[in-house]
Amino acid sequence: MFEYVLENGVIVSPGKKVHTGDLGVKGETIVSPGGSAKVKVNLKEKSFVYPSLINTHDHLQGNYRPPVGPKKGTFYLTWLPWDKDLKASKTFEERSKLCREDLYALSGYKCLFSGVTTVNDHFPHHLNCEIIPTLPVRAIQNYALAHECVSYDLKWGDGIEIEHERAVKNSWPFITHLSEGFENEAMNSVQMLEDKKMLDKHCLFIHCIALSDEDIIKIAKAGASVSWCGFSNMFMFNVTAKVRKMLKAGINLTIGTDSSATGSANLLAEMKFDRELYQKLYGEDLPAQKIFEMVTINSAKAFWMQDKIGALEEGMSGDILVLKAKDDCPYENLVNAEMKDIELLVLSGSPIYGEMRFLDIYQGKLPDGYTQIKAGNKPMFVKGDPAGLYKKIREKIGFKKELDYLPFEPLEEE
Repeated sequence: MFEYVLENGVIVSPGKKVHTGDLGVKGETIVSPGGSAKVKVNLKEKSFVYPSLINTHDHLQGNYRPPVGPKKGTFYLTWLPWDKDLKASKTFEERSKLCREDLYALSGYKCLFSGVTTVNDHFPHHLNCEIIPTLPVRAIQNYALAHECVSYDLKWGDGIEIEHERAVKNSWPFITHLSEGFENEAMNSVQMLEDKKMLDKHCLFIHCIALSDEDIIKIAKAGASVSWCGFSNMFMFNVTAKVRKMLKAGINLTIGTDSSATGSANLLAEMKFDRELYQKLYGEDLPAQKIFEMVTINSAKAFWMQDKIGALEEGMSGDILVLKAKDDCPYENLVNAEMKDIELLVLSGSPIYGEMRFLDIYQGKLPDGYTQIKAGNKPMFVKGDPAGLYKKIREKIGFKKELDYLPFEPLEEE
């Protein structure tokens, strides 16, 4: 059982005053640092300690690059023509040379190297239930879903009524794309859900680019959550959700990346893009502290997991992100962070990525199933073998493919 203390870190947790102090971990959970832990790592007040990040929307089979979008000068009205373009693209042709296990493994590292330990893979359970437990991060398994609430969706799950009932019965989120386009059904999907008495606090809606002001008010009153995927929205549709109105209405707003086939490289890149987009759209800043909440406690609430993840509270899961302190403001430090700024990432108490000094937690040596890479000119330990995976991907594709969410080169190729 793990038992260690991160000493003299600047602790940043939602709803709490930022302070310099110690954070204790025992087993899988956060505990009082005043225990009997023999392993102590001194952060020397040079590192910010956050809850690890949460990505509310991804498709883990689809994180291959480069993105596929509309022809130059045009944009889509719905997602359906994009699906056809994807399957006719060189990206899809390359991707088809890889097995599903390869694609999911890449996605796991896309999350890990951006400080994300919890993600939703928006695919049906029968497609991912056996593979997501093999990932180096946590892909949630307790969710109900639909592809989208329109007649032309991909018919994921057992139908929206059954899936929503399942979410209510089990205290799960019901996750679906919503209003992802500008034809009649997409633009009236909130009313459809309301008529079916399925608009409630279990709902986590993705995209929502065609919502009316009335829809936003209804979603807020219902207590539903929204996942904002700004990069993907602009890339595909040249428009995004009415996020300022959503915030003012009190909607629980979160951030998702969508898959890298249309979205940003990872959640760190998405936070930066979304903030810049907000500034362009509204001529005002989206505060970094608000973004921090959107990728931590708001996302935990959307997943119905706010008692387990999203904050650094005693008894909660030991999901921890330690970043180099480059900015005096901890929230600006997070939003402006790059992959190379990650010093340590912990999932359920277990360090899964970090600088070599944190190997003290593992008694000074690499555990079984871990390897070493060099990221940002620093030697780092990591769960699994991402370098071996990267090399295998290149061999299968047939050339030195570069994936911007992997911050390293295999050592033999440097």
